[in-house]
Amino acid sequence: MKRVIFLLIFFVVVNSGAQDLKKYFEEYSVTGSFVMYDLNNDKYTYYDSTRCYKGFIPASTFKIPNSIIGLETGVIEDENFVISWDGKKRREQWDKDLSLKEAIKVSSVPYYQELARRVGEVRMKEMLEKLNYGNKDISVGIDKFWLEGNFRISQMEQIDFLKRMRSGELPVSKRSVDIVEKIIILDVTSEQVLRGKTGWGFQDGNNIGWLVGWVEKGGNVYFYATNIESERETDTFALARREITEKILRELGALN
Repeated sequence: MKRVIFLLIFFVVVNSGAQDLKKYFEEYSVTGSFVMYDLNNDKYTYYDSTRCYKGFIPASTFKIPNSIIGLETGVIEDENFVISWDGKKRREQWDKDLSLKEAIKVSSVPYYQELARRVGEVRMKEMLEKLNYGNKDISVGIDKFWLEGNFRISQMEQIDFLKRMRSGELPVSKRSVDIVEKIIILDVTSEQVLRGKTGWGFQDGNNIGWLVGWVEKGGNVYFYATNIESERETDTFALARREITEKILRELGALN
């Protein structure tokens, strides 16, 4: 009888917590899911854990491994490596010569497409196998597989990749990882560092939004992955990725 009561109480507490996090997604009129891994306590916290295991197009979150791959293959030398603008007008912040650190800040699709073309299909496949990132399906094309086609990665796989990246378990040089960790800083204070990369793609007719990364705070590391989805593009969809994430991280005590 005591075990039954305990299980009922446990269910109510977990369900209540899930509902508390649900409000952040409802605030922006999106569906989605969230997962955080607390390194020191070896603990996962979820909102919609089932969805956290579903594969989605990685969109611009792929700029994290793409940067590592570019550095490891020697296609780019460091964060200051410039790829020249091809002259095609797309977006003002993209339509110029950009360095790696500038390109990731403005999430320049053309920069990373050219980077991928220079890496080439053979080396890209080899590196994706080494990094064990997503389902490794690049069949739609070397310069667009992370934006369209059948390439998929789940939030749990994103967390696993980030954990291996930060702990030095990826089969790449520390230098490459250090450079990429530096260029994905979103915010830094005396008490914490927030690192991450957004993504926005389309899958099955829906908008798919991402923010993945980690927080370094108080001697601990909190890895996170947020994925949102909407049938229609709203004025707040782009903002929702980061704002939902930060609100949840603050509620969980992982961010000030």
